[in-house]
Amino acid sequence: MAVQIVEVTTSRQLRAFIAFPFSLYRDNPYWVPPLRFDERNTLRRDKNPAFENCTARYWLATRNGNPVGRIAGIINHAYVKIWGRTTARFGWLDFIDDQEVFSALFDTVEQWARNEGMTALHGPMGFSDMDREGMLVEGFDELGTMATLYNFPYYPGHMERRGYVKDVDWLEYRITVPDEIPEKALRIAAITGERRGVRVLPARSSRDLLPYAHQIFEIINDTYQDLFGFVPMSKKEIDYYVRLYMPNVSPEYTKILVDTDNRAAGFVIGMPSLSRALQKAQGHLFPFGFIHLLLAMKRPRYVDLYLGAIRKDLQGKGADALLITALGESCIRNGIKAAESNVELEDNKLVQAHWKIFERRQHKRRRCFIKHLA
Repeated sequence: MAVQIVEVTTSRQLRAFIAFPFSLYRDNPYWVPPLRFDERNTLRRDKNPAFENCTARYWLATRNGNPVGRIAGIINHAYVKIWGRTTARFGWLDFIDDQEVFSALFDTVEQWARNEGMTALHGPMGFSDMDREGMLVEGFDELGTMATLYNFPYYPGHMERRGYVKDVDWLEYRITVPDEIPEKALRIAAITGERRGVRVLPARSSRDLLPYAHQIFEIINDTYQDLFGFVPMSKKEIDYYVRLYMPNVSPEYTKILVDTDNRAAGFVIGMPSLSRALQKAQGHLFPFGFIHLLLAMKRPRYVDLYLGAIRKDLQGKGADALLITALGESCIRNGIKAAESNVELEDNKLVQAHWKIFERRQHKRRRCFIKHLA
């Protein structure tokens, strides 16, 4: 039977849209399910403040009444204005290995983008840089993380046959935690702290970090502005992310650098890996999903790094050594074996230099594909 494209317009259809990858990846040991309520909040216009600047539509592909694919089309109007590019985004892409299904999805989203006056389409991208992005092109047999997408190896081939090409790549590293911090790194950290007047904030709980939360996002807005596709977060978005994430961060693996005025000068945010716990929870917090997450937080062996930045006036001056050594000491103290770096633009040598003192393995690569629309 032919593939049918159904636009998602009801709550029931949205639930089906969110649920589709849970069946597609049911037996895959590397896919890490998102929390379903978090997906709903991201995709709902009345919940996600990114819709202040975004237009979006979602579609399901069905065959014989059963979902066989999904895709979202997004226009971030702030991106179009700031970067001067009439480029729409596709995201939330999942599909069975079937050319008819893939073509039906992209026929739909590309035509929608043209109708909206867009001249190109790229992705996978979300509404903002806080969403998961990038299609996996290397590392299909590596465990994913809560912050990244996973896809089957057949995805990139379909993209290329459709005429999509590389826009940009992100790399990911697995960093082995050493038995002790190298003396050179400790020496650089000590000298930097003395010369620059900065120190790592001593924090015992997430409450100690909360007063600096908005300053952290201000640093992100300032230091990320030249990175691929970045759009500064609005106050409403910052407030949303502060409420959503900061009460749950771990002071053991979240380090904030402060200056002599007690202002945030840099940070790195890490969390115990929740990958296996999320697989067990299958997207549900209740009735038992939260137990798996709590246990993962209490007895971690791996850490996932989510965000990090150094204030521009301190970049290239050793300030990162203070954060990395403090984080490394926490990992050593708590018996952490390794850390996942999260995505880093392949040409961002400044960030990749953070790991040069550690044993590391570049084990994943993900790509933003682009196609210019006729």
